Amino acid sequence: MVEQVNRQFLPADLALDPDAPDGRHRRSVRDWVVDITAFLLSAGWAALVTLILVAAPEPELPAGVVAADVAAGWLCTLALWLRRRWPVGLALAFVVTGLFSMAAGMAVTIAVFTVAVHRRYQVAITVGVLYASTAFPFFAYRENPMAPNDPYLVSVVFSVLLAAAVVCWGMFVRARRQLVLSLRDRVARAESEQQLRAEQARHLERERIAREMHDLLAHRISLVSMHAGALEFRSDAPPEEIAKSAAVIRESAHQALAELREVIGVLRAPAGAPTRPQPTLADLPTLVEESRQAGVRVRLADQVTEPATVPAGVGRTAYRIVQEALTNARKHAAGATVEVRLAGAPGDGLRVTVRNGRPVGAAVRNGAEVPGAGAGLVGLAERASLAGGRLSYGRTPDHGFQVDAWLPWTA
Repeated sequence: MVEQVNRQFLPADLALDPDAPDGRHRRSVRDWVVDITAFLLSAGWAALVTLILVAAPEPELPAGVVAADVAAGWLCTLALWLRRRWPVGLALAFVVTGLFSMAAGMAVTIAVFTVAVHRRYQVAITVGVLYASTAFPFFAYRENPMAPNDPYLVSVVFSVLLAAAVVCWGMFVRARRQLVLSLRDRVARAESEQQLRAEQARHLERERIAREMHDLLAHRISLVSMHAGALEFRSDAPPEEIAKSAAVIRESAHQALAELREVIGVLRAPAGAPTRPQPTLADLPTLVEESRQAGVRVRLADQVTEPATVPAGVGRTAYRIVQEALTNARKHAAGATVEVRLAGAPGDGLRVTVRNGRPVGAAVRNGAEVPGAGAGLVGLAERASLAGGRLSYGRTPDHGFQVDAWLPWTA
């Protein structure tokens, strides 16, 4: 997009800073075309004035003045090739030749126009005033070779108006170029902001998917780990109990793979594709029952008023909090009783408390616990914060662990 704007609107000889000396930049094809055209115009004018002065010399005009006029015209024409490097200095030098040289008139006009295009308006107006003021002494002692019968005042007024038109035209071109620069900058800034927003959206989506993978898989893997540990440390268990544990392991592994496929499917699905149904507060009893079937002692105290009116986002966050807390209890407090308490009403908010005691008896296994880095609790705190609530967790006085969260629930 930026390149299209550059090609369509931005002149090739315009630097990022319009006031930067043009000599620092290599001439483009367009620059060469403009410079050659300016040179040919100035050379043509110098040749025309030279022919007029030679064919019909002005009366009472010394031959030295005529020679100086012609020489200055051609020297200024050749010097136009340096106008990009020293626009102001060259224009001031050309203005001096305007006091006596008609052949340099086109070169002076081009130099003044260059200053008006590439310098601030204060500098352009100053050079333009100096350029216009040369008409007063010039026509005081010389006639206009192109219109010898014009009165002094007419020639002066015409020259002043010409200088004003050249300066105004150059300032207009400069203003247009600055407008184009502003447009290009805005387009570049908008494009950069759009890319930043897209990158942030991708980052947030990856974080969401990572949290979903953690919440889904950690729950299942903890079940697998717990039953596998039971089989490992109870090799003398009855065949029926071993078969039951193996069945739970197989079912949990299959569910974990299925849920993993669903999450990976979200990554591969096109943008805007429908996602699978998300858990809500109504799914909490099923989650608690799964943990009970896995051998965890869980007590659920549901004191929520009007649970059907709990917002879907709040219910989903509460579900994930309980799911992560049960997973942590299975990993780090095997054999302990877990209490899940839900309370709240519209306008008061929803409070979720999950508390477990310390591991007891043979449930404390040396080296067999599922490792954890605490990332799940950090993710829960982030979830609660994004939902407008708060979450705290830590050890209890009886060496247990408690997760306590409050989520907003508007009336």
